[in-house]
Amino acid sequence: MRQAWRVADVRAAERSLMATLPEGTLMQRAAAGLARRCALVLADGQGVYGARVVLLVGSGDNGGDTLFAGADLARRGAQVQALLVRPDRVHLAGLRALRAAGGFTVLDLPGQADLVLDGIVGIGASGGLRPPAAALVERLSGLRARSGARAAIIAVDVPSGVAVDTGDVPGAAVTADITVTFGCLKPAHVIGPAAVRCGQVELVDIGLGPVLRADPAVSVPDTEDIASWWPHPGPASDKYTRGVLGVATGSAQYPGAALLSVSGALAGPTGMIRYAGSAHAEVVRAHPSVVTVPRVADAGRVQAWVCGSGLGTDDDSRTTLRSVLATALPVVLDADALTLLIDGKHAGDLRRDAPVVITPHDGEFKRLAGEAPGPDRAGAALKLASWMNAVVLLKGDRTIVATPSGAVWANPTGTSALATAGSGDVLAGLLGSLLAGGLPPERAAVAAAFTHGLAGRRAAEDGPVTAPDIAAALRATVRDL
Repeated sequence: MRQAWRVADVRAAERSLMATLPEGTLMQRAAAGLARRCALVLADGQGVYGARVVLLVGSGDNGGDTLFAGADLARRGAQVQALLVRPDRVHLAGLRALRAAGGFTVLDLPGQADLVLDGIVGIGASGGLRPPAAALVERLSGLRARSGARAAIIAVDVPSGVAVDTGDVPGAAVTADITVTFGCLKPAHVIGPAAVRCGQVELVDIGLGPVLRADPAVSVPDTEDIASWWPHPGPASDKYTRGVLGVATGSAQYPGAALLSVSGALAGPTGMIRYAGSAHAEVVRAHPSVVTVPRVADAGRVQAWVCGSGLGTDDDSRTTLRSVLATALPVVLDADALTLLIDGKHAGDLRRDAPVVITPHDGEFKRLAGEAPGPDRAGAALKLASWMNAVVLLKGDRTIVATPSGAVWANPTGTSALATAGSGDVLAGLLGSLLAGGLPPERAAVAAAFTHGLAGRRAAEDGPVTAPDIAAALRATVRDL
């Protein structure tokens, strides 16, 4: 599992560590790690010796890291040119080191380069790039086009122009092939549009880990986490002990939503699915193993419910939602169930001890919260989770899972292939199966989003993706996990 920390917490840890070390030690550690990664990139081409390296150097420590790394590469024979964005505020020790190693400064971008280091601004920046830096960033694409496919851009700590704590990109920003960050990950590396700008993220250990006292801002699961959480049947398991999921989705108008949510649930760990709704005839015809009834009241014993996908918003739908919320069981609310919550008539029904997981996309989120998620998607999801006392799975390229207790997870497996009708129905069914299988709600949400994303990627290997393709890919995805 990876974790990311906010800038204030990183700065506090750096101050604590620097108080125990000789002056400049952290910068030298960072620069050495940065230079090493640059050398590895150049080794894939012509090598370090003779390589054309351009440094985009801003003020402060980020510029110092860049200059010291450039000095290291110059000592290895690279042709290192530094463009100083703020010559009046350059890191003087770093500039002296670069010049002593044979590097030099230039007044404009050169015609070509084998490697560009983006050290314009670091984690201390806020509010977007200033006009001169923004103009420089906009011209990087031209340099890259002239330099050929092998030219690489490496961002120093974060790509310049991104909002570090939120992952937003408020204006012009660097799009890096690789981001070399120091000490720990930051939210911009894992959430929002900034994460896409980072490219491959490499973490350089500078000794910060032991002094990071605060809780991480964001956690990012990996395959090992999901595999270790996934419920597995044992020798004594039967269909009931594995968990029974109730599914209240679909309608006469939208029977496909019922079929898709049940398909997602069948790929999960539960031993039995009970479907309750007006699409019961279509469900049992497509899935003979599913027990179907027309109403929630007739469903029998289950361990969790999924409600909402294609349910509709009429009086019968409202009765279904109220019946599900009246149980003392974990509940996943999706699509039409969220629409029914918006008018406030079910506010009292949400005062329950059992967990609730909601799965809004941005439009549903706006209607629930009264405002769009905005640039701080993690913060917005946390606010809604606290207000509704529910785990929030905010869908998107980097899906966010937020809990009422303040924890945030970012899903790393998102893909644009999932932007297709019915994809969320499949996700809701899988999430419900994990809940019924015994996972805590936040882990069920994280595991469902992670697996759903992998299934979308697998389905995309065969061409354009539909929701049934995602559902069909889930079994092989779970097998590989």
